Amino acid sequence: MRRLRRVKIVATLGPASQDREVVAKLFDAGVDVFRINMSHGTHDGLRERVTTIRSIEKEKKRPIGILVDLQGPKLRVGEFKTGSAELKKGAKFILDAQKTPGDETRVYLPHPEILRALEPGHTILIDDGKLSLHVVEASPEKALCQVDIGGRISNRKGVSLPDTDIPVAAMTAKDRSDLEAAVAAGVDWIAVSFVQRPEDIADVKKTARGRALVLAKIEKPQAIARLDEILEISDALMVARGDLGVEMPLEKVPGLQKRITRAARRLGKPVVVATQMLESMITAPVPTRAEVSDVATAVFEGADAVMLSAESAAGQYPVESVMMMNRIAEEVENDPLFRSIITAQRAAPEPTGADAIAAAARDVAETLDLKAIAAWTSSGSTAFRIARERPRPPIVALTPRIETARRLSIVWGVHAVVTKDAEHADDMAKRACKFSNREGFSVEGDRIIVVAGVPFGTPGATNMLRIAFTSGEK
Repeated sequence: MRRLRRVKIVATLGPASQDREVVAKLFDAGVDVFRINMSHGTHDGLRERVTTIRSIEKEKKRPIGILVDLQGPKLRVGEFKTGSAELKKGAKFILDAQKTPGDETRVYLPHPEILRALEPGHTILIDDGKLSLHVVEASPEKALCQVDIGGRISNRKGVSLPDTDIPVAAMTAKDRSDLEAAVAAGVDWIAVSFVQRPEDIADVKKTARGRALVLAKIEKPQAIARLDEILEISDALMVARGDLGVEMPLEKVPGLQKRITRAARRLGKPVVVATQMLESMITAPVPTRAEVSDVATAVFEGADAVMLSAESAAGQYPVESVMMMNRIAEEVENDPLFRSIITAQRAAPEPTGADAIAAAARDVAETLDLKAIAAWTSSGSTAFRIARERPRPPIVALTPRIETARRLSIVWGVHAVVTKDAEHADDMAKRACKFSNREGFSVEGDRIIVVAGVPFGTPGATNMLRIAFTSGEK
């Protein structure tokens, strides 16, 4: 099941992909990581999907990553007497703490912490930005607003606050329960929604206790303002372009995508580009030309992974969507310009032994045109650092831990293999060559470079390079 591309594919499971047969077809079509969205799921459903994926993993004999996406704090207005109301541009409208049904003049906002945080001039977006208001007067009991973009507002529509630092944690009581269920089920990655500050990620990591790695979804202006701090504490990032495009001007999103991708690459943290990548394939068998270019741009930028949401979760063509994304990625990575663009964006190595070894492995492998970089890794950190270099040869990560192999399924260019740890240097080189041949990266007589740490099995001790000739053994 060797993939012929470096970028990874994340696909969301949903009603269109709940059957085991469809999930297996999605994996065969190119999915590396399956996303389970807890906004639309139960704990029983989570466990069933994890069981399904693990059974397919056993059948296919390839590690598969599972990412659970926490819902995060959902801000919504209350209900209306008639189910909805029409807001006219220029009219005054009140969001208040009164639980009575609303009308054309007011509605209940069941979030007292938001009323306390609002200030005059703050923008309030409702229903994914379809309606826009700004605050004229604010108090803990109510916010008097003026309608800038009017339209129909109905019961329980979502509220976005691009200018307001919301004094609530990114994890709700539901999220804490979902997180415990997810790590108990053995998932690999936890995605945190509506991150505003590094403390939001620290809170999740404290609860996860290393049982899963933590990915920060960047979808709020407050997260952009503190991007470096959030990136430093996170294990990975996601460019969540849907909500980011609601809370910030749409024309800023492409530039932010590049900024986030390059910042993550600079620190060697995986970065996933998500939302509406092949949106038209929810109902059509082929994407638009613009969508193809959108996916290609993310691949050219060197993103670790590209993600399908509704396309694979609820669309009419889930398998075809994955196949299309796979073909786009393969074509881009074979483009003559791809390697020059990837190389031009390469950051200088950090002044650490592990980074120096990773950079040296890439230099040697490319200079000598070696067939693969075989990295022995227990925690996965060695493979992460080598992937940061975006080397031309593929990265074969050899690990004794299935958990590490699954986590590496989201990392650019990494093909993980589970095997017992090396016993000594000769064993390290011999078995690296064997797995390189067996997995289809080399043949007898080819050379590979082997990266490891001594003493063996010590996390973070990457300190050895060795060039090895492969034999005919498989």
